[in-house]
Amino acid sequence: MAKLWTALTRRKTDDVNEGESQLARVLNLFDLTALGVGSTLGLGVYVLAGQVAYNIAGPAVTISFLIAAIASAFAGICYAEFAARVPKAGSAYVYSYVTIGEFVAFTIGWNLILEYVIGTASVARGLSGYFDSLINNDMSKALNESMHINVDFLGDYPDFLSFGMVLLLAAILAFGAKESSFLNNIFTTVNLVTICIVLVAGAMNANVENWRISEKDVPEGFGTGGFMPFGIAGVMAGAAKCFYGFVGFDCIATTGEEAINPKRNIPLSIVVSLIIIFLSYFGVSTVLTMMLPYYLQDKDAPFPHAFDSVEWYTIKWIVTIGAVFALCTSLLGAMFPLPRILYAMGNDGILFKKLSTVNSYTKTPLLATVVSGIFASIMALLFNLDQLVDMMSIGTLLAYTIVAICVLVLRYQDEEMTKVVSVKAPNVFRQFFNGNSYREPNSMTSAITKVGIVVFAIFCLVWCSLQKVFDMESTGGIVSLSVIGAVLIVICVVIGMQPVSTIELTFKVPLVPFVPCLSVFANLYLMFQLDLNTWIRFLIWIVIGYVIYFSYGMRNSTQISRSRNHAELAANAMQRQGQHENPAFEPDCKAETGQLPPPYEFSEKL
Repeated sequence: MAKLWTALTRRKTDDVNEGESQLARVLNLFDLTALGVGSTLGLGVYVLAGQVAYNIAGPAVTISFLIAAIASAFAGICYAEFAARVPKAGSAYVYSYVTIGEFVAFTIGWNLILEYVIGTASVARGLSGYFDSLINNDMSKALNESMHINVDFLGDYPDFLSFGMVLLLAAILAFGAKESSFLNNIFTTVNLVTICIVLVAGAMNANVENWRISEKDVPEGFGTGGFMPFGIAGVMAGAAKCFYGFVGFDCIATTGEEAINPKRNIPLSIVVSLIIIFLSYFGVSTVLTMMLPYYLQDKDAPFPHAFDSVEWYTIKWIVTIGAVFALCTSLLGAMFPLPRILYAMGNDGILFKKLSTVNSYTKTPLLATVVSGIFASIMALLFNLDQLVDMMSIGTLLAYTIVAICVLVLRYQDEEMTKVVSVKAPNVFRQFFNGNSYREPNSMTSAITKVGIVVFAIFCLVWCSLQKVFDMESTGGIVSLSVIGAVLIVICVVIGMQPVSTIELTFKVPLVPFVPCLSVFANLYLMFQLDLNTWIRFLIWIVIGYVIYFSYGMRNSTQISRSRNHAELAANAMQRQGQHENPAFEPDCKAETGQLPPPYEFSEKL
């Protein structure tokens, strides 16, 4: 049992015998920012704003995007600190491997594979739908009539266009990171120009009265009119949905081995891309709801419908073509991290090691890219992705939660693990508010922090569960949620009173522990908004992953050899130190020369 626990919790270290990364460092700050923006401003900006405004939040969709942006920013700056600490390919997978342990890391990595596969396939289906709309849906009608599929959890027909697009994209990614990044930069520029056209043309047709519609003019089932027709509950429900529109910026963090100066450029590009993304969403949702009353929006293609209604047909076509480019960018951004996650896990031995093979010509993980392309293209060909869209969210939110927890663990951790202090009940209670006046982390303060983080997460889960059970406006609901909220604040204060690590980083999360704790709370709250079927499908995927890990990964982990190399290095260092202290330890030297060698000669011989 002890050996199993050791295997599950072993943490990743650099191998003393490993060389430099084989991946080419070619991505600059502009490339990274364009990758983050391009992977996020896709299907969401052209569909999500109208969809949330239509029957969830109304014009207050702008506030929903603001709340979602704040929640995303919490996760984003946590990612940025980790990028400064661990500039390696693998994103949240590597971060959790370094700080928590192998089992949790495998769970996160396996989760991210699912997220990016579904993300790639869903965007491909969306892009196929846009092409189909340009030809009056002739493609879908023909395929539905000739090759209809009568299976509940599959699509109505095989989508060969999306299948081919994903395979083509896989070929582009396999050719090289710089070449695919160049293509991404072009598509992202077209996307931003399209959004600017939407903002200008939409502002010229804006009517602020569409935010002040009286209740008597609103059709039944569309709330009470005004700016917030569905109330605060609608705004929060809209924020939960809008949060998924920000999924994608984390792909920047997977480029740690291909970025130029990753400790500076990755954190900076995450922050800049999040600002651009929020301003785009906020502006687009503002002009959209001012152009047309929220209850007249088209949920599937809001912008073509809105410009149709004001008879600006040229702008409608420009926006539609721009949307196609945007979805191409989003497709690239969704798939770009996938082979790199497989590469990182294969390189660590917890997935099949062949996946870590880097092609000598393209300098990319070729086999991992091909496997990713085939997997995602089959999903796009066959599956009805409406049933799987929420699974993107559950993987992302869990990854964000783990990263925020890792920030807390590392910030309050005793780096050298050598400062052991007396752990007695009075000392522990006094240390809750740093009554012992420790200036640096030690074994006791690190333990208090870790226990505090676990307790905080448990109380977050209790708060989310009670919020589902109680009516928010009832006395019982207000009292119970307020008490638990007060406990959460006290835990944050206790964690914040502990001494922090003094290690220097190019970027650090501000207001620790409150920002990471808020990130954990927000992510768990949004996970509770997902339905039961999503959790069931997620658990099935996780079980498949655990079968692979326990039957292959745990025995073939390269961390086993890394640990052995570190142990040998430590043993050699101790032996060398002992020989320096006692030079007569080597009798052969004296036998050959008649005298002991000088220390520098002895050192060189060793």
